[in-house]
This record gives sequence, structure tokens and C-alpha cells, in this order.
Amino acid sequence: MEEDMVLIERHGATAVLTINRPKTLNALNTPCLIALESAFGEVEADDSVHVIVITGAGEKAFVAGGDIADLNSRQALQHYVELAELLHRVFRRIERSDKVTIAAVNGWALGGGTELLLATDIRLVADRARLGLPEINLGLFPGAGGTQRIIRQIPLCRAKELMFTGDQIDAATAVDLGLCNRVIPAVELMQETLALAERIGKKSPLILKLLKRTLRDGAEMPPAAALAYEQAMVSLTYNSRDAHEGCAAFLEKRVATFDGT
Repeated sequence: MEEDMVLIERHGATAVLTINRPKTLNALNTPCLIALESAFGEVEADDSVHVIVITGAGEKAFVAGGDIADLNSRQALQHYVELAELLHRVFRRIERSDKVTIAAVNGWALGGGTELLLATDIRLVADRARLGLPEINLGLFPGAGGTQRIIRQIPLCRAKELMFTGDQIDAATAVDLGLCNRVIPAVELMQETLALAERIGKKSPLILKLLKRTLRDGAEMPPAAALAYEQAMVSLTYNSRDAHEGCAAFLEKRVATFDGT
């Protein structure tokens, strides 16, 4: 059933979205992407959710890529107006969300799997995971935003090597490249992910939102404009209760209580 393709679990202020197609190694097809968009929209609209975790079902794969048979059935215009537009819309929504997003990369993250994690804020990767952009081996190239996101996140020469060869890399190499934050033993991945999400979830959701917008929008501006934007955005925080609560708590040597206002 389509509604079962993405599972939602709540852990306090954290929502975990699990792409649930283990028999296909969580490959992305149109119904799965629609389910992911719906689930993400649901938790994104929930003010009690501060952090969104995305992972894959089973022990083998985060997302092993797209559905190759589906891709092979398409012609250019059909691909552009159907699958490609949906892929870009869903990944862009994740990338531009005001909520903090964490990818818990529990296994293979190939093709669309690597492109999905590139749209998240923080990436924790299991020691058994493999990443890569193997589309060139199929006579294709990354088409879910991967060509543009990866060249903005790691050195250009390394990004080109990954895409030109289609080679897979292990978890440690992914961290060394800057694609992921750190390697975690597979059996501890979700525990560590939820612990990190809990730490972030205790921060002010309002300030996290303004910080994310400053980072996201500033990255698309020339440096001078980005610095001016940062100056304006951080000044806005002083109109919030949370900023003054945080400062007061520091001065009073107590734990701050943030309420998002």
C-alpha cells in the first residue's frame, strides 16, 4: 500500500520518516516519492516537531537509488514532467525546510539515495554503508539535484571523479570527503541519531529556523550581501523571548527553557 511506503514515528520533538520498501532496497519510484512528500509535509507542519530524521527500512539500504525498470520505460518529456519534477520538488522541500533534517544512512545510499542525503542538514552514516552516484554506468547522470548539490558541498575535482567513474565509496571516505558528518557502528546508528536529534530539539525552534534561513539563503548570495543578511537576521532574534531567556539563563547559571517565541 502506498500509505505504508513511508512510516512515521515520534520520539518527543523528533519525527522519524522511514522509507519502507525493503524488498527493493528502498528504491524511489513515483508512489514512494509522493508518500515521502506527504509524510514530510505532515511532520513539517507539526509545531511540536523540531527535528526530522530520514532513514531506510531494513539492514541493507538507506535508498539504493531509483527504480531502474521505471526509468528505462520513460522518454524525455514524460520523465521531465513526471518523475524529474516530482524528485526535484520533494528534495527541494526537504532542503529548504525550516526544520532541522538528519539522514540516518543505515546502508547503501546510491544514486537517488546519495542525492537525498545531499538535501539534508546532517548525515550520520553506518559503518556498513556505501555511497555513490553510479548513474554514468547506466548511460545516465544524477538528475535529482545531485550534480548541483554535490559540487557545492565537496571539492569539485572529487565530485567529478565520483560522477565520472560511478564508483562507490565506503562510510569513512564519505566522511573524509565531507559528504557525511561521522561514521557510527550500524547497531548504534538510530540510538546516536535520536540522541543528536534530542540535543538539537531542545534548542529554540524559532532561532533554529532563523539560523537555517540565514545559512540557506546566504549560501546563494555574494559574500557582501550574505554578511548584510546575517546582520539583519541575527538582529531579529533580539525581538524573541527565547534570545533573552537564553542570555538570562546563562547569567543566572541555570538551564534555559525555550518555547519558540
